[in-house]
Amino acid sequence: MSKELFLRCKDHSVSGEEFELLYDIELDMLITSPIPDISELGKYYESGDYISHTDSNASFLDKLYQGVKRFSIQKKVKLLNSFLSKTSKKLTVLDIGSGTGDFLLGCKNSGFEVFGVEPNVRAKSLSESKLDSMIYTDISELEEEKFDCITMWHVLEHIPNLSEYVVHLKSLLKEDGVLIVAVPNYKSYDAVYYEKFWAAFDVPRHLSHFSMNAISRLFSNINMKVDHQLPMIFDSFYVALLSEKYKTGKSNWRKALFIGLLSNLKAWRSGEYSSLIYIIKNN
Repeated sequence: MSKELFLRCKDHSVSGEEFELLYDIELDMLITSPIPDISELGKYYESGDYISHTDSNASFLDKLYQGVKRFSIQKKVKLLNSFLSKTSKKLTVLDIGSGTGDFLLGCKNSGFEVFGVEPNVRAKSLSESKLDSMIYTDISELEEEKFDCITMWHVLEHIPNLSEYVVHLKSLLKEDGVLIVAVPNYKSYDAVYYEKFWAAFDVPRHLSHFSMNAISRLFSNINMKVDHQLPMIFDSFYVALLSEKYKTGKSNWRKALFIGLLSNLKAWRSGEYSSLIYIIKNN
């Protein structure tokens, strides 16, 4: 099925190259075009500004990100505990795109047996030093494993060959396991407001751009269902700060805070938050 042009936007953080976002009517999602060859994707992550691969506290945005991250980790670990049934054995958690390992460290300190996948060499090294355990480079290294919980915090949007990947995800999950996926929502108010300057498009690192319908349809195709969905309240503010910088060349933090707040207020009724967490289970 042919895809319609939805928007043109550029890579603001690394290459300055322009990409198209094509609308997939079947899944109600956007696809980045052209998708760089897998062998070329790595160069688009080669930036000191790609904060999820560092523990940087250099700039105001770095400090804001790290502060929110510390708070969010506590909430995420609490979320896992609320959706996983307690047993006499230690529950296993796989975090795909584990970054610098702070979420897994929080899980480990809460009593989980933790596993991580992180392809970035620098982030992987930081993670391994914190956890004192090996982090895998790719999920293909985990063929014999089954997990009680798999988490992907802003990772699914980076994945090429999406349909095949979610099938592989399901194969790694125990029958009664829980998959937790957090992704940006291109139908949020801040996305609509900033259009081509919306930082969460983040082309070409983000290959897919999801709506609530898209996540539901993608996983229903493999006989899984969205059991709950929850907002990520802070994302609208952080994304708006970056978007203002892309749009005007300045931080404009007052404007960004206003847009972030307005986005959350509108989403309180519509459900269209800047980012959403989906709790997904076998159907």
